[in-house]
Amino acid sequence: MADNELDRVWELMETISFCMLATWTGQELRSRPMDGRIRRKENAVYMLTDVRHYKDDEIARYPKVMLAFADKDAMKFVSLSGKAQISNDRAKIKELWEPTAKAWWDSADNPNIRVITVIPESAEYWDSPGKLVSMVKMVTAAATGTKPDLGDNKKVAMS
Repeated sequence: MADNELDRVWELMETISFCMLATWTGQELRSRPMDGRIRRKENAVYMLTDVRHYKDDEIARYPKVMLAFADKDAMKFVSLSGKAQISNDRAKIKELWEPTAKAWWDSADNPNIRVITVIPESAEYWDSPGKLVSMVKMVTAAATGTKPDLGDNKKVAMS
């Protein structure tokens, strides 16, 4: 695996940051939007969550999760698989606290806040030149009977 592929996965996740977290309940997949705190040096994606919303129960029983990052306007996407864990690490919660979290909690001291830590195992990314360029390439390919080059698509081992 080329280092630049691994670098690109981390760069795309950092740029997009918002993702859909998919968990398994034992009967169905559930997915919800989350604000990812990307920490490459720690090999982790962190998210703050509320203990009252059941993600912690699902992750405790089934720690394999998927994060889907999408910037549809730029046509850039990452699908990340990994193992998640929930913690009540108050120091980490304060470290990860950002003003946007005030939409859900008054302060980092709220006792219902937990940290979801996802340790990446594998990823796949799609990195296109953008919507306009991609559309032009598709129209040209359709008119000429060729296949368009819509950018990079790579599977990347993260560990």
